Amino acid sequence: MEREVKTTVDELRLDMRNIKKHFGGVKALDGVSFSVRPGEVHALVGENGAGKSTLMKVLSGAYQKDEGEIYIDGKPAQITSPKEAKELGVAVVYQEFMLAPDLTVAENIFIDRLSKGRSIINWKELRKSAQEELSKLGFSDISPAVKVGTLSVAHQQVVEICKCLTRNAKVLVLDEPTAVLTFSEIEKLFGIIERLKAENVSVIYISHRLEEIFRISDNITILKDGGYVGTMATKDVDKQRVINKMVGRPLSTMFPPRSARIGEVVLSVSGLSTAGFVRDISFEAHAGEVLGFSGLVGSGRTEIMKALFGIAKKQADKIVYLGKEVDFRHPQEAKDGGLGYLPEDRKKEGLLLNQSIKINTTMPIIKRITTKTGILKKKKEEEYVKNILADLATKYGGIEDNVSSLSGGNQQKVALAKWVGVGCKCIILDEPTRGVDVGAKIEIYNIINKLAEEGVAIIMISSEMPEIIGMCDRVIVMRQGMITGEVDKESLSEQELINYSMGG
Repeated sequence: MEREVKTTVDELRLDMRNIKKHFGGVKALDGVSFSVRPGEVHALVGENGAGKSTLMKVLSGAYQKDEGEIYIDGKPAQITSPKEAKELGVAVVYQEFMLAPDLTVAENIFIDRLSKGRSIINWKELRKSAQEELSKLGFSDISPAVKVGTLSVAHQQVVEICKCLTRNAKVLVLDEPTAVLTFSEIEKLFGIIERLKAENVSVIYISHRLEEIFRISDNITILKDGGYVGTMATKDVDKQRVINKMVGRPLSTMFPPRSARIGEVVLSVSGLSTAGFVRDISFEAHAGEVLGFSGLVGSGRTEIMKALFGIAKKQADKIVYLGKEVDFRHPQEAKDGGLGYLPEDRKKEGLLLNQSIKINTTMPIIKRITTKTGILKKKKEEEYVKNILADLATKYGGIEDNVSSLSGGNQQKVALAKWVGVGCKCIILDEPTRGVDVGAKIEIYNIINKLAEEGVAIIMISSEMPEIIGMCDRVIVMRQGMITGEVDKESLSEQELINYSMGG
């Protein structure tokens, strides 16, 4: 156990001591201590399942601790509900925002105080107050009169943060706040965080993106398997040391080595366009190759892949897959043709969260484990699921458990397992490591390398440039629905990718 950051109790805004939480026989938190000073950005990191979310749910009142003590501004705090947490100045901005899309910005910000105890709502005063709060965060361009559902994801996040701060939040928890933001939007978020620091708000920053953590945080606390590993000043450590402590073993490199044996063309696309956005896209993917698609969020990468897989309408001069001209109009046609697609949003598009691990894994190959009369071969099904999940190093209780019970990294492995077992010769992976921890990322990288070594063509979309550089043999860069450049392995660099993606 390591603790290099020294503080006294009097200096602390939040002090969580020896927090324990059990779910049945599982120790979710085993004596975790965590503290934050006023005006500090404190990063909380660890693999999926390390206990980060459980600790924050205890702080927010969503869970009740079994043991331990919580102090806010030096005073004991009994937090038994989210309402009590809010009253004590604790606010959490989750990945899925708690906003009403059909209500206006002003209504969302003051949702529980619309009338301020009066019988009539003063709409003019409400909108004025909302505008003042938005301006404090540097977003006076957001109109308090528009419906939240019409805003960009970044502006919805601003409204969520603004809603928390109007309740006099002293401790603000940001859970994976940049997962769906563009580069410029991330910079604006960091600007908000700097303003909050200046106002003595304590920020707890949860993210799997180490680049951001080293950019924005003052201190880092690491959890592993529900236990406390250590707290360190960000300026005193490097990424490798943090990764080693998170994963519990030394890592020579984030990206496992692979000897690329690039073969014949598996997929050839000529002149592909989609309605009103993607224009005249042409590229080839080879057997054994990891072909990257880079660019800003909204550049058209996902739209291309959805069109190829038959999810979105398209026009194309010619698409040739495995030597045959194809025009997949429906995902079932693409699947039957041997093309795989792991979507960007695993929760909405990649998995049936309330169905079992077994059902999710066997959906694409159900015909192979049923008789001609449609009777399921249960023993064969069970063997298939357990074998393929073992190949992907998936951690789970039982195959009848719902996918929603798994950590993010293991959910992603189940989503990937569907396509690994189908025998696809080309698999499209859209943000395959988004929202998963460092250890799970490395395991997914190993899976990608193994598939490529077996001759599968991998098309990988990623918004993380180190991932693109570390994994890909060749990269196509997009901007505003068009290809702006192509970079081979030897020339790959962040500067090169930024130049193409920004139109440089």
